[in-house]
Amino acid sequence: MKTTQILIAGFGGQGVLFAGKFLAYKGLTADKQVSWLPSYGPEMRGGTANCSIVISDQPVGSPIITTPDVLVAMNLPSLLKFVDSVVPGGQIFIDSTLIGEKVERTDVTVHYIPATQIAKDAGFSTLANMVLMGKLMKECDAVTFEGNKDTLKAFIPAKKENLIDLNCQALQAGYDF
Repeated sequence: MKTTQILIAGFGGQGVLFAGKFLAYKGLTADKQVSWLPSYGPEMRGGTANCSIVISDQPVGSPIITTPDVLVAMNLPSLLKFVDSVVPGGQIFIDSTLIGEKVERTDVTVHYIPATQIAKDAGFSTLANMVLMGKLMKECDAVTFEGNKDTLKAFIPAKKENLIDLNCQALQAGYDF
């Protein structure tokens, strides 16, 4: 039985909660047990935001994560706050466009992805979150890369369905990095 605990953290407006919801839906479509717990400051845009996602083969006992297997840090304050909580042997995904510091821990695998720059260069500057999700799906076996378009269709509102293909392109860019 496998359980993966993922923490995604950054500023409000970076798509932290959307990325977490995407992973939760990926888990659901793979018949996994999931939880998604958002947390954000009083300022929805610009304040801090994070979300916890648990994807498991068995029922999830608690949505609260204190020691994530995977950390996705989209800004420096989030990295500094959560880096020490990642389990030994865990993985950390860092948007290296916005975070210039290196992780000093040697007991975790760190992926430095210039997600914001990749997204900007490809013409979808607001989708660094999905670039990071593409890389996460490549390096972490919690969910598979297949079926992204169907997953996005399942929870993106109809009025924003024109963004599904851009999200798929961002996921692919991260996967290919």
